[in-house]
Amino acid sequence: MSDSATGAAGPGQGGMAPLSAIELRVNGQAQRLEVDPRTSLLDALREHLRLSGTKKGCDHGQCGACTVLINDRRINSCLTLAVMHEGDEVVTIEGLGEPDDLHPMQRAFVECDGFQCGYCTPGQICSAVGMLAEVAAGWPSHATAEVAAPQIALTDEEIRERMSGNICRCAAYPNIVAAIRGIAQGGPV
Repeated sequence: MSDSATGAAGPGQGGMAPLSAIELRVNGQAQRLEVDPRTSLLDALREHLRLSGTKKGCDHGQCGACTVLINDRRINSCLTLAVMHEGDEVVTIEGLGEPDDLHPMQRAFVECDGFQCGYCTPGQICSAVGMLAEVAAGWPSHATAEVAAPQIALTDEEIRERMSGNICRCAAYPNIVAAIRGIAQGGPV
């Protein structure tokens, strides 16, 4: 007997999809969840695990407010499903540092006033950490002057290009670039 004959609604007709059991490693801790398979990683973090640092901005991957690190690579968590990350290591802003022991990038953002309202700041910081790992791995960007060079020169233009997926509505960009540049140069900001 079909769903229409019984009056039951199927998943495509407004009904509930069966839940998927997944395990993620979030900020160093194993987390077991049962989620609708259509649940974005962003919603799993915010709604299921109550990690509110990762922000929902545009929900279309255009603003970067939801940026987290997956296996040390930055991604927009609104564009990926939680079930796709079974067993993956997820690091959110909460996992980078503690209030009394900030991650160096968090400290640089504070010291350089790299935030205004603060809404985009968690995504900016996670993206900056991931971006510096990409530079260390030798990944060129559109702004990289010499892609065959053994080391990428992290100019302000290079930083701006690599961070272009993270929007700050308050326009704290010069301070964000200064914070990242200070960390990249290995000295105090």
